[in-house]
Amino acid sequence: MPGAAVVVTGAGSGIGAALAERLAAVGARVIVNDLDAEAAQAVAARIGGHACPGDAADPAGVADLVDFARRRLGGVDLYCANAGVAPAGDADDRAWETAWRVNVMSHVHAARELLPHWLAAGRGRLLVTASAAGLLTMLGNAPYAVTKHAALSFAEWLRATYAHRGIVVQALCPQGVRTPMLAAGDAMSSALLDATAVTTDQVADCVLEALDDDRFLVLPHPQVADWYAQRAADPDRWLRGMNRLQQQTEHRDA
Repeated sequence: MPGAAVVVTGAGSGIGAALAERLAAVGARVIVNDLDAEAAQAVAARIGGHACPGDAADPAGVADLVDFARRRLGGVDLYCANAGVAPAGDADDRAWETAWRVNVMSHVHAARELLPHWLAAGRGRLLVTASAAGLLTMLGNAPYAVTKHAALSFAEWLRATYAHRGIVVQALCPQGVRTPMLAAGDAMSSALLDATAVTTDQVADCVLEALDDDRFLVLPHPQVADWYAQRAADPDRWLRGMNRLQQQTEHRDA
């Protein structure tokens, strides 16, 4: 990655910050994007990158971000579409709309801005943070589970459509990661994810390995691949198991 032009969204903390730090450490030139301007500037200053605060789910904001990267870095070699939300509380319409806008449409807006240039050049790489929830599900949070499925589906579609034209699309699908999002989660999230949660540095290391071999699924928790296969092979059995887990969690909270 030495010299590569990289954009990381949601990079003010958590996985995004770890990705920005790790990529900068191996010589990439990094644009740090986050809705929190102070956090973006702090990470950029720490890694010697460039801060471009803004909303990664807003089409105008994404256009400005990509334009900033082209002006500062001469282009975008890797776009890490990492920004995401896990709305807490009741799944009202606002929670669904926010999850859809951030967890799905941010990737759509990025692809629209990036693909014309990438296709003309015959190369480009998009890393979509889709979560293991996109491969499996997430009990206790319907908007998160559904929109992460959609994010994974869009990444699959892009890979199937453009792989022969030099576009590499990869999906990062961790389970629990020790981030502010996990810390702010509810009791069910903690019960399901805390025991096997990994650090953001471990996730970043897994991503760096995956950038070398172009694998589609980037899995910091390797066991997710087995569960994904079981889900596809026997969905009824898998759903019964998930429902038992739901019941166990409800019993524990009662």
